[in-house]
Amino acid sequence: MHLLSRTAFLAVALVMLPGTARGSELGGWDPTAVRAVPPVARPAPFAAPFAAPPDDSVDGLPEYRFTGAGFDACSAPPVEAMSAWRVASPYGAVNIYSSGSQRACAQTRLTPQWVGMVRAMGWRLVPTHVGLQAPCAERDDKPLRIDPARAEEQGAEEAAEAAAALRVLGLGPGSPVYLDMEAYPTGDAVCSRAVVDFTVGWTRALQAAGYRSGFYSSLNSGIADVVAAARAGRTPLPDAIWYARWDGHPTTTGQAGLPDDLWTGRRIHQYRGGADETYGGVTLNVDRDELDGLVAGGAW
Repeated sequence: MHLLSRTAFLAVALVMLPGTARGSELGGWDPTAVRAVPPVARPAPFAAPFAAPPDDSVDGLPEYRFTGAGFDACSAPPVEAMSAWRVASPYGAVNIYSSGSQRACAQTRLTPQWVGMVRAMGWRLVPTHVGLQAPCAERDDKPLRIDPARAEEQGAEEAAEAAAALRVLGLGPGSPVYLDMEAYPTGDAVCSRAVVDFTVGWTRALQAAGYRSGFYSSLNSGIADVVAAARAGRTPLPDAIWYARWDGHPTTTGQAGLPDDLWTGRRIHQYRGGADETYGGVTLNVDRDELDGLVAGGAW
């Protein structure tokens, strides 16, 4: 899904880059998917690359935060599409599928040059890694699974791949990488433990590499398991979360199953699944997100 079409060609002074694509379709199955979505406010065109200066946290790494509307698409869109949408759309942040063996789409446009150009337009970036999935996952399109006996080790291995990809793209210290853990069946204790163990290994290795750990999943599966782990005192858990609940509400708080005292100010809510949207004569198929959380920082 998330295929690109254009209703009109936008004349811009930017040069088209050779293509790159996006990873897993971030919208997992959600029974609460809605049909009507409220409008969101439009950002100022070509704003500064970050909503606020980085905040130094207790671990010494910078944090780059953004609050506002964002979207994710299967492949990194053409530069001219990003230019059109920056001016005409309500969005200020965009997901990029920066790494992972199980990305759903090719990333032929996702290069350091593409990253530099869209950041110069003012886009905030949300890097995402699509790797091993839950042992109990029911996804034929993503057959590679976590081994419960090696979950922490495998999480660290995936983190090394994700960190290397961010360095290549020019995204620097403190940038988050969100682990895409697609929805999986609940009620399997071994499966849930493997996901948490994998996430612990992922988090520890990313932080050691100078990056922040993010975690994407459905509210009822992966997010529920990391919330339970947080309440149980398991560490280290992700620095930021991105939860899928297609309820049509562009909010990041007041969500049943996700207490407001956890990951405060470090959240993204994917609140609507893939749909065509057109701005500036350019149509993209996107998921909608609301951010009050962490985005990528500058170059090393």
